[in-house]
Amino acid sequence: QVQLVESGGGLVQAGGSLRLSCAASGRTLSTYAMGWFRQAPGKEREFVAAIRYTGISTYYADSVKGRFTISKDNAKNTVYLQMNTLKPEDTAVYYCAATVSTSYSGTYYSNHNNYGFWGQGTQVTVSS
Repeated sequence: QVQLVESGGGLVQAGGSLRLSCAASGRTLSTYAMGWFRQAPGKEREFVAAIRYTGISTYYADSVKGRFTISKDNAKNTVYLQMNTLKPEDTAVYYCAATVSTSYSGTYYSNHNNYGFWGQGTQVTVSS
C-alpha cells in the first residue's frame, strides 16, 4: 500500500510562494493519480488540484487556478504543489491523496471520496 507524507508547509506573507511536497513509499506513484486538498478550521475539506497518473493532465479549483501548479516527479516518487501569489484565504492544512483511477474527469478528481490514500497534512499559513 502507498504511504504519503506531506512537507513544505509553513508561514509565508501574502504574495509569497511555497512549495509543498508529498513523498510516497510502498508503491510507485507512476500508476496513481494524485490530488491536493485543504481544510481550514470550521470548513469542509476542499479540492485544490489533481494530476492524472500520466503526470500530464492537471485539474485545478477555480480559487487557485493560475496561481498553483501540481506536478509529479516519478524518479523521486514525489508529488509537488507549487503555490504562488499566496493569499490569506489559502491558509489551511494541506493534504495529498492518491487514487488508482485513470479517469479523465476533473469532477471525479475533485471528490475526496474518490481517493483511497491520504497523507497526514502540512500546515500552510499566509499572513496579510
